Amino acid sequence: MSRIAFLFPGQGAQRVGMGRELAESLPAARALYDRAAEILGYDLAQLCFEGPDEELSSTVISQPALFVTSLAALEQLRSESPDVVLSCEATAGLSLGEYTALVFAGAMDFEDGLRLVQARGEAMQKAADATPSGMVSVLGLERVQVEQLCDQARGDGILQVSNLLCPGNIAISGTNAACEEAAELAQSAGAMKAVPLAVAGAFHTPIMEPAVKSLSEALDRVTMRKSKIPVISNVDAQPHQEPDELRELLIRQVVSPVHWEDSMRYLFDQGFDQFYEIGPGRVLRGLLRRIERKVSCQSMMA
Repeated sequence: MSRIAFLFPGQGAQRVGMGRELAESLPAARALYDRAAEILGYDLAQLCFEGPDEELSSTVISQPALFVTSLAALEQLRSESPDVVLSCEATAGLSLGEYTALVFAGAMDFEDGLRLVQARGEAMQKAADATPSGMVSVLGLERVQVEQLCDQARGDGILQVSNLLCPGNIAISGTNAACEEAAELAQSAGAMKAVPLAVAGAFHTPIMEPAVKSLSEALDRVTMRKSKIPVISNVDAQPHQEPDELRELLIRQVVSPVHWEDSMRYLFDQGFDQFYEIGPGRVLRGLLRRIERKVSCQSMMA
């Protein structure tokens, strides 16, 4: 018998127009955008549906936008295939997507989750503004080779592995000069290519340390419960359900590498063989296929 897991996308999956059709056709989805506007104090739906892209892609907007839109896509799946939702036994989300996964798993409610995501985006943007930094996607190298590239390019700055996504796809984060040097040196180090990412700063590194205090304070204001199903943490690629553990992992996640490949391999080892990517884009489906070609993954796009 198949074991089902839900996956929720992270920052970078946003696109102008996302969620529009769902909001127009599904009252439960429209209700999420309406509740979000009340909590956030601005019309999130308009930014999702109409842009502009530059504003939608900013850290402070894209994180709430993806959180709400992914939960809208979940409502579509719930309306079309309720048995699938009830049969889901585990969940995971890529970086920001972990918050969506926690709401789905019942560890916190929509309102608290959205407030946390808003606080997280603002805190991460502030930390990025304090230290000009960025991220680079390195394709075609193994982790040891990427770590060697970081050592070679770091200089006096900060540069480290930040996202272990799938074989041959690893992101590094650090100060701007170090990222630029790494991008220049990547091909000579054997990489297929190195692509600077359009993000505000060096996420999942110590450069985000200033965000920890604000996020911790926001978490203190939130009621967290034991999740109904295990949530696979980005930090250690292990299942967690207890509130205190979940809080601590969300704090650590901001400054720790994302172990996405290991998270997926954990699910494979536990017998999970049917996956649903719930939210905008097909990034997670593509990563999953790079990790295990034969795995089944359906996309519930918003």
